Amino acid sequence: MSELPFANRRAAGRALAERLAASARTDETVVLGLPRGGVPVAAEIAQVLKAPLDVMVVRKLGVPGHEEFAMGAIASGDITVLDEPLIERLSIGHERLEAVIEDERRELARREAAYRDERPYPELKGRQVILVDDGIATGASMRAAIQAVHRLGAERLVLAVPVAPPDTLEALASEVDEVVYVEAPAHFRAVGQWYVDFGQTTDDEVRACLDESMTSDHG
Repeated sequence: MSELPFANRRAAGRALAERLAASARTDETVVLGLPRGGVPVAAEIAQVLKAPLDVMVVRKLGVPGHEEFAMGAIASGDITVLDEPLIERLSIGHERLEAVIEDERRELARREAAYRDERPYPELKGRQVILVDDGIATGASMRAAIQAVHRLGAERLVLAVPVAPPDTLEALASEVDEVVYVEAPAHFRAVGQWYVDFGQTTDDEVRACLDESMTSDHG
């Protein structure tokens, strides 16, 4: 029986947590959600696994004039991932590209400050990281997040999403140790179509998830 559509992100997180429970090493695991929508999903996983929750801030680099279409992404730790063939095909010049990157770096810095204030990133060296979003379409943002987590020294990286197209999951599988998902529908148009409630997650909701996790006892 299909799990779709999910009632909301929290419900999707609970469904995903069931599939992660068997492989999770909770004493060594950190759950990182991609803001904003991935954080409520990650919060449910962290609660079930009794693992600490944090955020991996990623910003999509939208094609000028067609911002919903990704030509790359940036992530915390000065990570930049570019779709070079696409950029060349669309004749996007260096100056236009740099202008988009600079805009998104400002927003990334703003979100870093809003979500973690002065808190440093959790220590990831030698630990398992479960990297979570509310779904994946092209994979550009997730690819940047994966590179950032590798750079921070994680020993093992699990990619966890409620829903994503099969070809995207297959493409990302070689970059992580394990991929865990609930559904991989063949006819995939957008993440939001697989949720009943896909309202925008706010900065306040992200902070509330993090605050709730920090006040919980993770053993």
